[in-house]
Amino acid sequence: MTDITRDDLRAAVGAGAMTEAQAASLIALAEEREGVRARRSGLDEPFELFKGFNEVFIVVGLSILFAGWMGATGLSVFTATSGYILGMLFSLVAMGVVILLARYFTITRRMVAPSIALAVMFGLSALQFGLSFAAMMDQLFLASWTVAAGFSGVLLCLYYLLFRVPFTVALIAASVVVLTFGLVTMGGTVPEEVQDIFLLSADGPFAIITIVLGFIGLAIAMAFDMSDPHRVTRRAASGFWLHVMAAPAIVNTVALTLFQNPDAGAQLALVAFIAVMALFAIIIDRRSFLVSGVGYVVALSISVVEGEGAFFGILLLGAGMVLLGAQWERMRSAIMCVLPPFPGKNRLPPWATKEALA
Repeated sequence: MTDITRDDLRAAVGAGAMTEAQAASLIALAEEREGVRARRSGLDEPFELFKGFNEVFIVVGLSILFAGWMGATGLSVFTATSGYILGMLFSLVAMGVVILLARYFTITRRMVAPSIALAVMFGLSALQFGLSFAAMMDQLFLASWTVAAGFSGVLLCLYYLLFRVPFTVALIAASVVVLTFGLVTMGGTVPEEVQDIFLLSADGPFAIITIVLGFIGLAIAMAFDMSDPHRVTRRAASGFWLHVMAAPAIVNTVALTLFQNPDAGAQLALVAFIAVMALFAIIIDRRSFLVSGVGYVVALSISVVEGEGAFFGILLLGAGMVLLGAQWERMRSAIMCVLPPFPGKNRLPPWATKEALA
C-alpha cells in the first residue's frame, strides 16, 4: 500500500474529496501516532493514570462533589434513607450529571484521571439505581446485589459506548463477576471461605466460574490488543485493564490450587505453570500475568526453603525481575524470533529482528 503524503492530501482538498479541516485532522492524527511510536520505542506497554497534577486536583474536587451529593440525598451502596423511588430518581440525576461532566472532561479536555473517576462514579450511581430497584421489588440481600450488578453492567456498557473510557471495561468485568456469583449463590450455593472462589478442590462451582470468566476476559483483551498492535489507541488501553482483571482470575485459580497441595509434584507443577505464564506474558507483551504469579513464587520459596535460604531465593527472584524489566525488549525479541509462525503472531506488538539485536 502506497503511503499518503501531504501533497496527496492537498490534492484531495483541491479536488473536493475532503475539506481542509479533515485534512488537518488527518495530519494531526498521523503525527500523534508517529510521536507515540517514537516515544514508546517498543520498550514498554503504555499505562497512564493522569497527565498532570491538575488532573489529581480535579479528581479530588469531583470526589468531594460526589460524596456531598451522596450525603445530601441519603444515598449509599450500603444504606439508603431516601426510599427506593427517590433512590432511583437521585441515581438517574447523578448519572445524568456524570455524563454531562464526562462530555467536558473526557471528550473535550481528554483528561485521564477525571475520566476514570467519572466512570467509577457512574458505576456507583448505576449500582445504587439497581439496589433501589431491587428494594422496590422487595428482594433479599443476595438478590438485590445480583440485580444491582446486572443494572450496573448494562449501564456501564452504554457508558463505554458513549465515551470509550478504557477503565470502564474493568468495571464492566467486575459487574459480570458479581452478577455471575450472585446468580449461583441465589441457587443456594455459598462459598464457605474467600479462597474457595479460587480453589478448584473446594466444593461448589466458584473456582470453575472464576477461571472461565478469566479466559473469556483474556480472549476479549487479546481481541483489543490484536486490533491495535502498536498500542496507540484506547482499544489497547481497554485491553490492558481487561488483562489486569483476567490475569489474577486465571493465575490465582490454578496457582492457589497447586500451592495448597504439599506434594513435591504439585510444587513443581506450580513452578512450571508460573514459568509458562511468564513466557505467555512476554509473548503478548503484557506483564500482568507475570506480576500475578510472583507472589506464589515468593510464598513457595518461604514454605519450601527455611531460614536464610528462603530469602536468598527471594533475592534471586527480585534480581531476575529487575533484569527482566530492564531487558524486556531484547528478551522478547529473542523469544519471538525463535518461535515459529503461529496464528496471530503478526498481530502482536512488533519486536526487533535478529539483525537489530546483533
